[in-house]
Amino acid sequence: MAQGSSGLTLQQLRYFIEVAAEGSISAAADLLYVAQPTMSAAMKDLEARVGRALLVRSARGVTLTVDGTEFLGYARQVVEQVALLEQRYLGRPPSRRLLGVSAQHYSFAVDAFVRVVKAIGAAEYEFSLRETRTWDIIEDVRTLRSEIGILYRNEFNGRVIDKLLRDAGLVFHPLFLAEPHIFISRGNPLASRAHVTLDDLADLPRLTFDQGANNSFYLSEEILSTLSSAQEIRVSDRATIFNLMIGLGGYTISTGIISDELDPEIVAIPLAVDERIEIGWIDHAAIPLTEQAQRYLEEVRAVVAEFGVEVLG
Repeated sequence: MAQGSSGLTLQQLRYFIEVAAEGSISAAADLLYVAQPTMSAAMKDLEARVGRALLVRSARGVTLTVDGTEFLGYARQVVEQVALLEQRYLGRPPSRRLLGVSAQHYSFAVDAFVRVVKAIGAAEYEFSLRETRTWDIIEDVRTLRSEIGILYRNEFNGRVIDKLLRDAGLVFHPLFLAEPHIFISRGNPLASRAHVTLDDLADLPRLTFDQGANNSFYLSEEILSTLSSAQEIRVSDRATIFNLMIGLGGYTISTGIISDELDPEIVAIPLAVDERIEIGWIDHAAIPLTEQAQRYLEEVRAVVAEFGVEVLG
């Protein structure tokens, strides 16, 4: 690689951001109405200027190197700040706002996302919210498909989760500690109880979120994943799990934080176990958060606080 020369252009940064987002130089070129050879040459010139390899090229597209991942974080900040300057001093319309979040299946994460979208005030935006598997959340943030991931850890899975994050260059930031609850339908006979025990649940179907090929106990979205259950159903999305709570009288174990507006037929009942659930968010250790990501985390904290839960940090 040639030694870096001075001078980066905004156009190069914008091109690089799109290439990273698309995972393909040709796809980014099509999106920006640029000839593919022009885009490819721009990326090679950018790497020559910074004196580092930013992209790994293959027949399937491109991925970011470690340096490329860090560079992308700073490139996004520069482009975002230029857009704000142009908006304020040149009368340009607000730029297209971007935010990507991957999360386990928590209604508070959706509630906060809704608030951000409603408050953004931009004529155009491109947001993504992926409720997905634990492994995929880590991969989404590692590859910058999402800027933030939301997941849980506890004494049982903590070492495994921390190692996966460390290997991916990610950091876990605690949000709050939750008392375990079960989620059940309002029509369930247990819905009127002040609390329930594991014995109370013995005859009910246990509903868990499927973790796919990485279906390790340590990556389970629910605590007490190693306990056996006579009736168990794995599902892939929150709508299905709630329908099965109503239709089959099943339950799942979660934080106890649930939105009456988003999930009016489901209630949370405290589960009498000696466990705590630590919910947190993950991001790249070396990449500062964008303005939109910071706003999203503010809304997450606000939603959680409204349930009387102490927010950490």
